[in-house]
Amino acid sequence: GGGGVSYMQQEEDWDRDLLLDPAWEKQQRKTFTAWCNSHLRKAGTQIENIEEDFRNGLKLMLLLEVISGERLPKPDKGKMRFHKIANVNKALDFISSKGVKLVSIGAEEIVDGNLKMTLGMIWTIILRFAIQDISVEETSAKEGLLLWCQRKTAPYRNVNVQNFHISWKDGLALCALIHRHRPDLIDYAKLRKDDPIGNLNTAFEVAEKYLDIPKMLDAEDIVNTPKPDEKAIMTYVSCFYHAFAGAEQAETAANRICKVLAVNQENEKLMEEYEKLASELLEWIRRTIPWLENRVAEKSMSAMRRKLEDFRDYRRVHKPPRVQEKCQLEINFNTLQTKLRLSNRPAFMPSEGKMVSDIANAWKGLEQAEKGYEEWLLTEIRRLERLEHLAEKFKQKATLHESWTRGKEEMLSQRDYESASLMEVRALMRKHEAFESDLAAHQDRVEQIAAIAQELNELDYHDAASVNSRCQAICDQWDTLGTLTQKRRDALERVEKLLETIDQLYLEFAKRAAPFNNWMDGATEDLQDMFIVHSIEEIQSLITAHEQFKATLPEADKERMAILGIQNEIQKIAQTYGIKLSGVNPYTNLSHLDIASKWDTVKQLVPHRDQMLQEELARQQANERLRRQFAAQANVLGPWIQTKMEVRAPVGSLEDQMNHLKQQEQNIINYKANIDKLEGDHQLIQEALVFDNKHTSYTMEHIRVGWEQLLTTIARTINEVENQILTRDAKGISQEQMNEFRASFNHFDRKRNGMMDPDDFRACLISMGYDLGEVEFARIMMLVDPNSTGVVTFQAFIDFMTRETAETDTAEQVVASFKILASDKNYITVEELRRELPPEQAEYCISRMTKYSGADAVSGALDYVSFSSALYGESDL
Repeated sequence: GGGGVSYMQQEEDWDRDLLLDPAWEKQQRKTFTAWCNSHLRKAGTQIENIEEDFRNGLKLMLLLEVISGERLPKPDKGKMRFHKIANVNKALDFISSKGVKLVSIGAEEIVDGNLKMTLGMIWTIILRFAIQDISVEETSAKEGLLLWCQRKTAPYRNVNVQNFHISWKDGLALCALIHRHRPDLIDYAKLRKDDPIGNLNTAFEVAEKYLDIPKMLDAEDIVNTPKPDEKAIMTYVSCFYHAFAGAEQAETAANRICKVLAVNQENEKLMEEYEKLASELLEWIRRTIPWLENRVAEKSMSAMRRKLEDFRDYRRVHKPPRVQEKCQLEINFNTLQTKLRLSNRPAFMPSEGKMVSDIANAWKGLEQAEKGYEEWLLTEIRRLERLEHLAEKFKQKATLHESWTRGKEEMLSQRDYESASLMEVRALMRKHEAFESDLAAHQDRVEQIAAIAQELNELDYHDAASVNSRCQAICDQWDTLGTLTQKRRDALERVEKLLETIDQLYLEFAKRAAPFNNWMDGATEDLQDMFIVHSIEEIQSLITAHEQFKATLPEADKERMAILGIQNEIQKIAQTYGIKLSGVNPYTNLSHLDIASKWDTVKQLVPHRDQMLQEELARQQANERLRRQFAAQANVLGPWIQTKMEVRAPVGSLEDQMNHLKQQEQNIINYKANIDKLEGDHQLIQEALVFDNKHTSYTMEHIRVGWEQLLTTIARTINEVENQILTRDAKGISQEQMNEFRASFNHFDRKRNGMMDPDDFRACLISMGYDLGEVEFARIMMLVDPNSTGVVTFQAFIDFMTRETAETDTAEQVVASFKILASDKNYITVEELRRELPPEQAEYCISRMTKYSGADAVSGALDYVSFSSALYGESDL
């Protein structure tokens, strides 16, 4: 049904095209004739005239049988018109049976030789049997053929196939199709786009000669027709598709065979590899299991360790690659079976005994033997290790014990206590007790040695005889040591009682001599102690402490006599009982001679300490006199300087104030002698190393600083008065105004330091009648405090007030004066300046005046206007 619509639509296109351009009829006649002959020659015939030779229907039926490969009904043999119509109808019925809906084509028109209908019928046959079955990437028929042409010609320059008419006019597309499949037939690089006839003829000739495609088109017709006939081009191009598609199908078939063979070869290779790997792995397992099952134990630990090392090599070096082989074998087997299943091949069946399960069972047997072998190895090694450990432990403990007992019999047999003191005897007793404890502690070791020897015998140790001999010697010696230890204890206890009495006296001497010796050491240190004092009170305190010490000396002398009495008693007992004393008290390093010597030293140091304390007392008394002498002067000078610091000029004329201040300055200078005298006293105090003075709060530095500030203050005040006189004389300020300014400043100088804070200055200006806003006051502060110090000095105050009240010259007045000198001209000459002004002032003006540049200027004219402005800071001078 769908095909019928397509063919009907194409038939209508064909009918319309033929009516639009009859020139296409010529192209179609030639093309369709050649196409029909390309098939009819397979049956040994052809046509010459397309509208005449199909009229009886015989060659039409033959054509359909050739191109379809099917048999049509037997044709009628008669030559009558109805016979011909019957044959043509048989052909048309066959075409309709192939799903082609024939429109406007009847048997009568064909029999009557209607060219238009005959061409339409042939085109329908071409569409159905040459073009309909073309399929490229899900497109079919005309679209499929066009896509095939585009794919094949895409790599070629100057070829862009978009249709089946003008895209083929230059012949390059046909040449590209041939070159793509048979590059040996055409040298495409030599073709030129500007030679379409040559290109087309080349393609036609090559196709006819080498591809068995008859020449169906005429090069001149294609080139000279604005739009070549699409059906003719499609018919001719479809022949190329069928010619080359057959070759591609053969290539595809060959590739499919190669692919199948390659799969078979690869599968066979995998089978061979599996068989080979399986054989090798099973052989290795067969050889390895007997080695793992050999359980003959070695006699020595080293030999067993070698066996263990061999096993480690097996586990670390030899087995891991086999594990990998087993894993790879299983992977290969699974991969092979998957590939066989996917390629529809029968499953792989390995040789007998080489199945994956066979290998798994063999491997399981290997690991079982391996596990048992490792357990046996470790058990044997532990057994041998235990034997060697016990033997080594016996040797170690026996050696330690023999080392400890070496010399012990000789030590216990000594009689060193016979000439020892009590302390030495007691020390020997403590030492002996420690030995007894040590001996008891070693009892465990002796028992351990005996137990180890017994275990070695039970385990049938190969060198048990030497172990037993050594163990017996150790036990015999142990009994001997026990006997000697008891004998030495008895002897030490007897000697100890004889020396206890003398020891008690030694101890009493030590107990009393030590604190007395310490007291004498402390007393000696105190009597020789260096001291530094700074007052009489401190030295008096030291003298009092020394007197208290001297009061304790009689009691100390009594203790000394008692200690020496103990020593005498010891000597008496020794002589009475004939005891040989060592001469050394075991409880102290002090002797009665040491006590006597230190007591003599203390007795000598007491009067020496008395003398030092009295000398220091005299020195402190002299220092106190120096302090009082300095304080008496400083307490006068300090207040005097403070009173003089408040320098105030008296009320009166500035000249009177100046005279008063000069007199004050001279009085202060005359007072310098008192400062110098105080400096002398201060030097004496420093040389005596006196650093404090409770009698005055003034130091020499205070006096010096005050004196320097006093001189600075009087000099600054005199300078202020001098500046006021200069200001008064320069500005024409009266004495009364100056006094008024001074009174106002002093009133608002609340800190009395010769300066006003901004708030005090504002209050001062308001009191003098100024009406101040913030902006105006800020302007005034810029004048009186240009450096923003935050204070207003009296001089700045006077300068401001004189600027506010006095008459002053201005730039305009100076310009007017110069104009008079210049005889009313706008400029002045050098000669006029030198004639009217003193030489120094004239030269000053000449060197600083700029050249006059007005319209009335003459040679040498100078600009006195800009000069006057610069004088008052209104421009640069």
